[in-house]
Amino acid sequence: QVELVESGGGLVQPGESLTLSCKASGFTFRSYAMGWFRQAPGKECEAVATITSPGGATNYSDSVKGRFTISRDTRKNTVTLQMNSLKPEDTAMYYCNPVRVVGPCRDQGTQVTVSS
Repeated sequence: QVELVESGGGLVQPGESLTLSCKASGFTFRSYAMGWFRQAPGKECEAVATITSPGGATNYSDSVKGRFTISRDTRKNTVTLQMNSLKPEDTAMYYCNPVRVVGPCRDQGTQVTVSS
């Protein structure tokens, strides 16, 4: 059974940082490119950052480039998103999923709220 458990979200002020973690199980994690996705109320799901496997090549949306860093640990089956210099527009529910999944903004997720 495929399971992805996201954690690390919270309420922070603009300019602060958060680290999101995703623990994957139930599939061959090392064989899949993984991504972090987000969806704000009334908006579409968007890919924030992706990382390939093997190789670890990364890609970021323009809105987070230079502020967010995605990484993965194939021994622990985890994907991490380091988010720095957070902005109010980063407020959303964040999801972790394989890149090829249709409709990746689903299941548990973790809420990130950036507000003063």
